[in-house]
Amino acid sequence: MPRHRYHIPYTKPTRAIIRWIWGELRDNRRQALLNMVLGVAMVLLDLVFVWGTKLAIDTATGQAHGASLAVAMVLLDLVFVWGTKLAIDTATGQAHGASLAVVSALLVAIILCQIAIGFASKWVHALLGVKALNGMQRKVFGHMMQSEWNGLDRYHTGDVLNRIEKDATQVINFVTESLPSLVTVVVQFCGAFIFLFLMDHMLALAIVILLPTFILISKMYIRKMRSLSREVRQSDSRIQSLVQESIQHRTVIKTLQRTESLLSRLYLVQETMRNQVKSRTKYSAVSSTIMNIGFATGYLFTFIWGTYRLEAGAITYGALMAFIQLVGQIQGPARSLTSYIPVFINTFTSAERVMELEEIPRETVDQTPELTAPLGLRLSDVSYSYRPTDGGDSAPTTVVSHLSYDFQPGTVTAVMGPTGVGKTTLIRLMLALVHPEAGHVNLYDATRSVEVSPATRAYFAYVPQGNTLLSGTIRDNLLLGDPKATEEQMKQTLQMAAADFVTELPQGLDTLCGEQGYGLSEGQAQRICIARTLLRPCPILLLDEATSALDITTEQQVLQRIAAQSDGKTVIVISHREAILDYTTHILRLG
Repeated sequence: MPRHRYHIPYTKPTRAIIRWIWGELRDNRRQALLNMVLGVAMVLLDLVFVWGTKLAIDTATGQAHGASLAVAMVLLDLVFVWGTKLAIDTATGQAHGASLAVVSALLVAIILCQIAIGFASKWVHALLGVKALNGMQRKVFGHMMQSEWNGLDRYHTGDVLNRIEKDATQVINFVTESLPSLVTVVVQFCGAFIFLFLMDHMLALAIVILLPTFILISKMYIRKMRSLSREVRQSDSRIQSLVQESIQHRTVIKTLQRTESLLSRLYLVQETMRNQVKSRTKYSAVSSTIMNIGFATGYLFTFIWGTYRLEAGAITYGALMAFIQLVGQIQGPARSLTSYIPVFINTFTSAERVMELEEIPRETVDQTPELTAPLGLRLSDVSYSYRPTDGGDSAPTTVVSHLSYDFQPGTVTAVMGPTGVGKTTLIRLMLALVHPEAGHVNLYDATRSVEVSPATRAYFAYVPQGNTLLSGTIRDNLLLGDPKATEEQMKQTLQMAAADFVTELPQGLDTLCGEQGYGLSEGQAQRICIARTLLRPCPILLLDEATSALDITTEQQVLQRIAAQSDGKTVIVISHREAILDYTTHILRLG
């Protein structure tokens, strides 16, 4: 039987990842556009506020010449940073032709608009953000449920959950929040640079000339950071897988007295992840420090240059304040642009992991072929082998070899044999969960025969081995067999499965059962599973060790009732108990 293994991540071409992210952006373009519009509006208001500050200072200092408030407002709409300079000049009384009261009112209006935009942004993030995340998780989950049965063999369940939850969240946050924010940052940078350039060419060029240095530094560590991010995400998946398995099998762990061993194993995995995060942070911190030195140099240069120009009488006090704010408006976006590098790296890593899940082939489900009950099932020279799921060179394990058998319509056939001879694999071949490497599996009626496929599962009712109850009420579980079943039909199938004890429970069909039927015994849960399947009106019934948790007397009751009330159904029972032969018409021994 195949075993779950941790999947080793691989690096996809960057172009392929970008194309996939672009597709997700198109699917969520409404939220991305709203966030971008709100962000740009906030940037423009910030620039207007800078202009208003300069205007206030210059008005207070009486240094504004020939600048009317109307002209200032037009320029404010076009150039963000100029607004800061006029605001400062107004506050110091150095601007002429503009009223301090009017400018103050303008600043108050700007602040109120900023508050309103911030409020709207939170609502967009809260409502549309959750909708976008739910949509992606639903899409990936749907793909997993509709994919080929053995497509997930190389992934641990915890790893799959980690990808659906954390990696999907990272991608959605990127396309709906980070990319619009990036556009906002670019608009802020361009507006601030243009305004500063109009005020002082030399200063603007001196500040911006530092950007190529940032770009070169960024390219130096993008590849290394992406590698480290993949390792961190993989360790995170291992932690979730370990925790999930430990909780799921806590009874076994307790009885084996291995709680401390599991805690030690968890600690080792956590230490590995901590060291990986430490390496990534250390590598990023060095680059960030170099960038911060560049930013600090820019601020220092701006201050020295501005004070020199102020002393020479070339600029006003408001202009000096605008210089300082504009440098912040330029270097702030530049700093933000460099901070987007790890965001891009993490997103590319997450996108790659989600893409791997979406690349698992989907089952091809055609229209269900029309067959008339009773139906038979014929295996013709069928062979099947399980291949290693870890990419190793070990040889495939053959479990079914040149098997031919005819399960005739209306018969009750027992499939017997020791463990490992392919009994459960035989069921999977019948249900087209796996496909034979050689030979054919056909479903037939009196007039035609068709190859089994995902579409022919409509003719099968299947009870797998073990406890397969879902959390919820007993009624919820039974309705999975037939959503239209009446209460009387549910009671009849419970009686057929010797599960009529349900009617004696205080809440009857509405009794809650926890994960894997917690609150019920294994035998009780198994009988409810049989009843759920009997509600499914299908001409072929497959029982895979479905009575293994029952005592001999109860098992005899269940099999006797099923055989007596099968109404022409073809029943296939996999079991290792010879006692079931009393209720079967045919027997197939494997091995």
